[in-house]
Amino acid sequence: MAARPAADKQKGANLFTTAHVAKLSKIDNMKLFPVLAGACVVLIADFSPAQSSPAGTKSAVFAGGCFWCIQPSFDKAPGVIKTTVGYCGGTEPNPTYALVGSENTNYRESIQIVYDPAKISYEQLLDIYWKQIDPTQSDGQFTDIGPSYRAAIFYSSDEEKKIAEQSKEKLGHSGKFKKPIVTEILPAMKFYPAEDYHQKYYQQDPEHFEAFEHGSGRVSFQKKNWGEKP
Repeated sequence: MAARPAADKQKGANLFTTAHVAKLSKIDNMKLFPVLAGACVVLIADFSPAQSSPAGTKSAVFAGGCFWCIQPSFDKAPGVIKTTVGYCGGTEPNPTYALVGSENTNYRESIQIVYDPAKISYEQLLDIYWKQIDPTQSDGQFTDIGPSYRAAIFYSSDEEKKIAEQSKEKLGHSGKFKKPIVTEILPAMKFYPAEDYHQKYYQQDPEHFEAFEHGSGRVSFQKKNWGEKP
């Protein structure tokens, strides 16, 4: 049993009602955590990502705002072997949640997806990705505003870049959104896994995860534009 450190505590740990969470961004919620930090003791499972991936697999990295919220849909996709939430886009070595959350770096909350290309394609991963974000928002995602929450597709090859650009163009021409698609397509940089307590947070604290996911406006946006929560 170990208490989560207040300095690194994640989004809104003391807010569990959707109405209340809707009024606050992650940063706002973090400021409120010390009130209950001493009273909250949780079991942190070992979700440390493996250091190696099976032969024949590929990996993809996407940024989509709160990394908690974009992990579940990829985890349940057939062909996805492993997902790890973390930080990508910056240059400081070994970034921490506190450093990235300071909004003084170029890091973005991201997810690394290890997948079997024989079972799911990069294009199909992008189809999942688009349904997790608001591709018309440039200053963050939903109620999480700031550089670390900006959406981006990090490509690691010319082929991935081409597929990402085509996928973005396809979405723009679909008529799904009235505003322009502004999600950035950027060269991949080193990906750093986030702290263990962020990994698969929807399993570690499902009640708070659901409250935050709904309160942020993400779920209602998904239902409005895609007909259901992906």
